[in-house]
Amino acid sequence: MSSQEHPLGISFEFFPPATDVGRGKLLQARDALATRQPRFFSVTYGAGGSTQERTRAAVRAVGERGITTAPHLSCIGSEKAQLRDLLAQYREEGIDSLVALRGDMPSGMASLGELRYGNELVEFIRDETGDHFDIAVAAYPESHPQAPNLDRDVENFARKMHAGANMAITQYFFTADAYFRFVDKARALGVEKPIIPGIMPIINYTKLARFSDACGAEIPRWIRKQLESYGDDSDAISQFGTEVVTNLCQRLLDGGAPGLHFYTLNQSTPVLKIVDNLTD
Repeated sequence: MSSQEHPLGISFEFFPPATDVGRGKLLQARDALATRQPRFFSVTYGAGGSTQERTRAAVRAVGERGITTAPHLSCIGSEKAQLRDLLAQYREEGIDSLVALRGDMPSGMASLGELRYGNELVEFIRDETGDHFDIAVAAYPESHPQAPNLDRDVENFARKMHAGANMAITQYFFTADAYFRFVDKARALGVEKPIIPGIMPIINYTKLARFSDACGAEIPRWIRKQLESYGDDSDAISQFGTEVVTNLCQRLLDGGAPGLHFYTLNQSTPVLKIVDNLTD
């Protein structure tokens, strides 16, 4: 660990903004979060490359602070030639970390592309670039929405890790036991690399519930009921959310989690409240 790195091993994810106002918010969040010495930043990538140019621009902007920045790279809907060109461009730009994902099929796109699964993308990156990139892949402690069951999902996850990934970042969750159970199952299949919990701050209950229902992340009933009781009281939601997520993070760290990866939604304040609670 670098002497400049945060002792908790934190990292932060951003999404590529579509407007100048959004870009300003991204840079503000980057500057505020950079003060906490993260291990790295990551920048998301649209399905089938739909935000590829915005991702590259955001990676350049985020990386201006000198912190390792890892673009997301998805293979669904992409051809090998496209991916090969993008990998070459990232190498030329000094990028040495990636988040490799299967991705989702964009609406209206007819072809899945030449690579259909995350492990195939990891193998392709290794075949093309050797050990140049540190590669993170996704993990789903509560099972991927399209997996028939958790055991099958963990087997698929292990294939990605054994294909050459350096670490994994999980989908967000609010039940620590789901993470620990997933890690135990992965270790039983020979996965030894770090599995970093993905952490989602609770900012807006309506948006969180909609997104969670879509991606298969479970919001425990007691959390849903409490958030529902606050109605439009954003201050109460924020205070309760900060407490819940801080406690989750502390339990994960106490249980041996190798770090925390925060889904920032390009906002710094909610994340900083949690991070600073953990180091008080």
